[in-house]
Amino acid sequence: MGIFELFILAVGLSMDAFAVAVCKGLATPKVKPKHMLIAGLWFGGFQALMPFIGYCLGSAFEKYVTAVDHWIAFVLLGAIGANMIKESFSKEEGCSDCDFGFKTMLLMAIATSIDALAAGIALAMDLKGEAAKAYLAVLFIGVITFTLSAIGVKIGNICGMKWKSKAEFTGGAILILLGAKILLEHLGILKF
Repeated sequence: MGIFELFILAVGLSMDAFAVAVCKGLATPKVKPKHMLIAGLWFGGFQALMPFIGYCLGSAFEKYVTAVDHWIAFVLLGAIGANMIKESFSKEEGCSDCDFGFKTMLLMAIATSIDALAAGIALAMDLKGEAAKAYLAVLFIGVITFTLSAIGVKIGNICGMKWKSKAEFTGGAILILLGAKILLEHLGILKF
């Protein structure tokens, strides 16, 4: 996985966190830099932690799944992407309060990073044994999510909910395309 694909993966994974950050900004009457920092740290931290855990799990079971790893990556990223696209059409308002407390942020960070756990497993399949690259990828995902989440709080405060569904849809489409790319490369249909 090259830097471009990693960037696309990071942006795709961060869209759930971005959408929730937009909601938090919408619900917060006066956004302060500390609100942006809190959202960025929680979401970015968990978006880095979850793929790391997924990578460790995927690496531990690599010898059992090597023959089908490309299919696993394709299915996981496709399922995550499809779910994000489905959520983008939901009329539910995901957040209604401006609480940036520990319990609220912990639950939101976990909820928005579950897909990153599955992406970490897919990362292990793609980076077979290249731990240094995997750690850099995890850090990169965390930094991108931190940045987009912090910005999302401010954007939400300024623009409101009109960007939430577009962000989720875009993130879902990116993940589906990335999963398809991994599969097509492994099958020899696509060469990069």
